[in-house]
Amino acid sequence: MAAMVPDDAEPDFDLLAASLRAGSGDLGAFVESLASKLEEAMPAHTRVERRRAGMFGPKLVRRITVDAGDQRLELVSDGSALRTRRAKLSAGIVLKNDELDTDAWLEALGEGLAAEARRSESTRQALQRLLIE
Repeated sequence: MAAMVPDDAEPDFDLLAASLRAGSGDLGAFVESLASKLEEAMPAHTRVERRRAGMFGPKLVRRITVDAGDQRLELVSDGSALRTRRAKLSAGIVLKNDELDTDAWLEALGEGLAAEARRSESTRQALQRLLIE
């Protein structure tokens, strides 16, 4: 059952991170779903790199990069494992890179998305839709 969230409520980053984690049992499906959700919710802040699997196979997500406030969050998938990293930014320049485990990365992503939602009404509405799905 979908969570009912008032239109003017600020997304809770814990709920957001839990929503992003949902369905993470199948790694490929999780990465594809996460990329689609982020592209829909924050198209101006999200870059998704896809590569074809084989000569005629489908294009699969290889890298997701999200710029949220003063951080850049990157997830790289090789199909069987994930690497996640957070970069601290200042005026678009990377000051520091940290490797994170996936749970910490999803938590940082949820916090970053919630911060963007506080700055942008359209982002807040898109994140509300993401939570309701």
